Amino acid sequence: GETRFNKEKILQGQGVDEPLSETGFKQAAAAGVFLNNVKFTHVFSSDLMRTKQTVHGILEKNKFCKDMTVNYDSRLRERKYGVAEGRALSELRTMAKAAGEECPAFTPPGGETLDQVKMRGKDFFDSLCQLILKEAGQKEQFSQGAPSCHLETSLAEIFPVGKNCASEFNSDSGAPGLAASVLVVSHGAYMRSLFAYFLTDLKCSLPAALSKSEIMSVSPNTGISVFIINCEKGREVTPTIQCVCMNIQDHLSRVAIEIEVGKWDPLVGRQVPDLG
Repeated sequence: GETRFNKEKILQGQGVDEPLSETGFKQAAAAGVFLNNVKFTHVFSSDLMRTKQTVHGILEKNKFCKDMTVNYDSRLRERKYGVAEGRALSELRTMAKAAGEECPAFTPPGGETLDQVKMRGKDFFDSLCQLILKEAGQKEQFSQGAPSCHLETSLAEIFPVGKNCASEFNSDSGAPGLAASVLVVSHGAYMRSLFAYFLTDLKCSLPAALSKSEIMSVSPNTGISVFIINCEKGREVTPTIQCVCMNIQDHLSRVAIEIEVGKWDPLVGRQVPDLG
């Protein structure tokens, strides 16, 4: 969700732990309403304040996951901008120009390089895949028959996930359902780096209407992206990834209108009467 510094175009990175603005809380609540019927099996979030507040705003609207434990992971933190944190984005661009470089490739003193951010994202993703594989294997030992399709059904209600999408990804195993539905809440520059890793290193497939330039853009506040990932056991097996949608903002149009009118109650997620 948006913070005051987002609006003022001031870099936060990891060192400026700014809370959500009023608009940010409204965005989180709107995302929660949009996702309220999606059944999550796991929830991960950056451990910075703005993402903690965002994930709380999402889960409190969910029909199934209000009391779910959130796994706060420092590997999901925003890119570290070093001496540029707390300073205007325009200053970072000036610093880059003085160094003969351009953003986002430029790394200010004390900041993370793009490769470092990428490796942090890769480390999180690899551990997540291993966790899901381990849990799926444990479930197979104690259950009979095919897994339930309820996870993909809840996703298909709001996202363009075909009924046979998951089974196509698991054609070798014949499993018709998703093993897990994971909510990850992070930051714009970090997610752009992770998505670039999906696209360039893991050869993620994209929807026909989505261009490579769109996948390389920074996500808007509470922008929602959905990926279907097929992981298989074995260190040498590369996960197969399909992008269902990228940085969608359908839930924010209502927020924009109601912020302008000034009648949104983020606690209940609906319009309230103007009492003057």
